[in-house]
Amino acid sequence: MAKELKNLTKRADNYSQWYNDLVVKADLAELSPVRGCMIIKPYGYAIWEKMQQQLDKMFKQTGVQNAYFPLLIPKSFFSREAEHVAGFAKECAVVTHYRLRSTEDGTEVEVDPNAKLDEELIIRPTSETIIWNTYKNWIHSWRDLPILCNQWCNVMRWEMRTRPFLRTSEFLWQEGHTAHATKEEAEAKAQEMLKVYADFAENYMGVPVLQGVKSETERFAGALNTYTIEAMMQDGKALQSGTSHFLGQNFAKSFDVTYLNKENKPEYVWATSWGVSTRLMGALIMVHSDDNGLVLPPKLAPIQVVIIPINKGDEQLAQITAKLQPVIDQFRELGITVKYDDNTAKRPGFKFADYELKGVPVRLAMGGRDLENNTIEIMRRDTLEKENVSFDGIVERVKDMLEDIQKNIFEKARAYRDAHVYECDNYEEFKERVKDGGFFLCHWDGTAETEAKIKEETQATIRCVPFAYEQTPGVDMVSGKPAVARVIIARSY
Repeated sequence: MAKELKNLTKRADNYSQWYNDLVVKADLAELSPVRGCMIIKPYGYAIWEKMQQQLDKMFKQTGVQNAYFPLLIPKSFFSREAEHVAGFAKECAVVTHYRLRSTEDGTEVEVDPNAKLDEELIIRPTSETIIWNTYKNWIHSWRDLPILCNQWCNVMRWEMRTRPFLRTSEFLWQEGHTAHATKEEAEAKAQEMLKVYADFAENYMGVPVLQGVKSETERFAGALNTYTIEAMMQDGKALQSGTSHFLGQNFAKSFDVTYLNKENKPEYVWATSWGVSTRLMGALIMVHSDDNGLVLPPKLAPIQVVIIPINKGDEQLAQITAKLQPVIDQFRELGITVKYDDNTAKRPGFKFADYELKGVPVRLAMGGRDLENNTIEIMRRDTLEKENVSFDGIVERVKDMLEDIQKNIFEKARAYRDAHVYECDNYEEFKERVKDGGFFLCHWDGTAETEAKIKEETQATIRCVPFAYEQTPGVDMVSGKPAVARVIIARSY
C-alpha cells in the first residue's frame, strides 16, 4: 500500500498528469458531479484556511474590513458598465426561474414555467456591479471616504476547460473593493495591495513572484490599470497568482456614486478592486512539489510535524508515548502543529509514505532501540534527508529546521525562476525557445497587433511590464518598431 501511495506520474513524463494525480492522491480535492466544479477535501481546505487566515490578517493591517454581498446580481447591473459586461458575458451563469414542480407522473421534478423571474439574476462572476450599487447608499460626503471592504466568497465563471484549483467554474476567493476621494489615493491602494500579495506569496507560500502592470489587452474588464504578481511553475509556465486593479471612476460613473468634497462640490469616487483565489493552491503544488508528492512550506502546512512511534506491542507503545508526550506539549506551546500518529491499524511504512505524499515538513520516528539509546529519527520533506539524532534538544532542532525549510524552498524556487528568465530580442529564436518554457524579457512596441501576433503564433502572452527589470531602449522583435517597454512574455496556465 505504501508503494501505491507514491505511484505518481513522473513530472518529466507528463507534468500535467503529475499535477492531476497529486491533487487526488494527496487528498486535496476531487471532481464533483457538477461539470467544472471540484470538491475540496478536508486536507486541501486546511491549507486554504491557513492561507485565508494569514491574508485576512494582512488585509486588516491595512485598514480593510470584511463584509458580504449577495451571490445573485440583477442582470441590469451588468449593462451599466459596457467594458465590464463584455469581459464577463461569455462566462456568466444565469438564474431564470425560482421554483420547481413535480412532473405529472410524480417521478421527477421540472422547472415550473410559471415561475419565471421578471429579471434574470447572474451568479456573481465578480462583485463590482452590486458593490458599487450599494456604495451609492453609503457615500455622501468626503467624510464617508475611504471605504475599504473585502469579502471572502465563491464565484462562478462558466469555464470550458477546467483543472482543479487552477481553473474551475466555481472557485473560492477574496475580492477587495475600495472607494477613495482622489485618484492618487486609489492608485496607492491598488499598489499597496499588490505588495501585500507579493509579501504573502514569497514569505508564506515560499513562491517568488514578479510584480508588474498588465498590458491594456490583458487588463481586468473595466480597469484603467491592472497590477499583477506572476509566478513560474516547474515546467516554465507562468501562473497569474494575484491581481489588483485601479478602476478609476468607471464604476462610480456607471452607478452615479458621487460625494461632496470639502468645497461642497460633487465629485465622482475613485475605485480599486483586488483578489486572489484558490488558484494559489495550484501555485503551491506546482512550484515546490516533487515526484514523491507535496512539498509544503511550514507556514502553511496543516501538520508541521508528524511523530510516528514504531513499537512492538502495547507496552512498548505506552513507553514511547510517555517519552514523547512532553515534547508534543512543548511543540504545541510554541504554536507548532504536531500530529502524534499512534494508530496501530496502519503500518509505519504506510504512514511514512502517506505523510511524505502529503508534504508534512518534518517527520519524527521513535522505535524501541531509539528509546534505549535516547535517540530519535528526524526527516525533512524538502530534501528527504534523514538521520538519527539525540532526543535531547529535539524541540529546538525541529523549530530551527522548520525555519530552514521555509527559507530553503523559497531559495530553490527563486533560483529556478531566475535561471529561466531570458533576455531575447530575436523573434525566430523566441518562437523556438518559448516551447520549452521560461520568462522572456523582450522589447515591445506597445501595440495590440504585435501582442496578438505573438499569442497566435506561439501561444505565449505578455504577462506584465515588470517592476524588477530596468526599462532600456530597444526595438520590438516582431515589428521592428521602437519599443515602449520591456515586458515578460511566457506561456501560461
